[in-house]
Amino acid sequence: MPDCDWKAFFDIYAPRYMQEPFTTDTLREVDFIVEEMALPSGSRILDMGCGTGRHSVELARRGYRMVGVDLSTGMLNEARKAADEAGVTVELIEADATMVRLSEPVDGAICLCEGAFGLLSTGEGQYTHDLDILASIAHALKPGGKLILNALNGMAKVRAATPEQIAEGIFDPMCLREVFPLNYEMDGEQRQFDGHERGFVPSELRLMLTVSGFDVQHIYGGTAGNWGRRPPELDEMELMAVAVRATL
Repeated sequence: MPDCDWKAFFDIYAPRYMQEPFTTDTLREVDFIVEEMALPSGSRILDMGCGTGRHSVELARRGYRMVGVDLSTGMLNEARKAADEAGVTVELIEADATMVRLSEPVDGAICLCEGAFGLLSTGEGQYTHDLDILASIAHALKPGGKLILNALNGMAKVRAATPEQIAEGIFDPMCLREVFPLNYEMDGEQRQFDGHERGFVPSELRLMLTVSGFDVQHIYGGTAGNWGRRPPELDEMELMAVAVRATL
């Protein structure tokens, strides 16, 4: 199969993204973000891997100054349309999340629903990629600023993996990296590439955030449609970390 190219996939997938069932809980998710962030209206918030802007646009409706970053031109085009339809302004930046350097610091940050974290390209370092994303966010955040981050649940990946998948290289238990086929249509032709994604266990996620300059407050269960201040379940899809940029 062709090498993993998330940008190409999301450029094609963008117009269909908001039809997915996991996008239907945006209002409750933003309620959670607003309550957890506890930032006054007018605060500046970074949405790393913003996709179609569903969180950024709703937060902008509520008076926040939003900066959305995404690798995909197609996803940013959808975000721009959504912001225009809502009559709000969202600053949108096309960039790789591992290399973002904002000119103005932000008061808070979100990185949700695998917008960037844990999605790897072929041959990309399974450890350095996500540490680089955390470094980008830490650089953007003011000291004391809060981050809310989703990560795929590595415990569920381990429990679901079979010896055959490990032998075939579909799942690597050493780094919790999974490879799976993704199908899409481009120029009237059906295409396929290998998607690469990493899972994380809570202790690893806590350590990664700590070495990246964050004080971790909580690791919650973070599966779409079931956000809450609760311990993660072993088989749920996502974790949620809530962390604060350490003060100097």
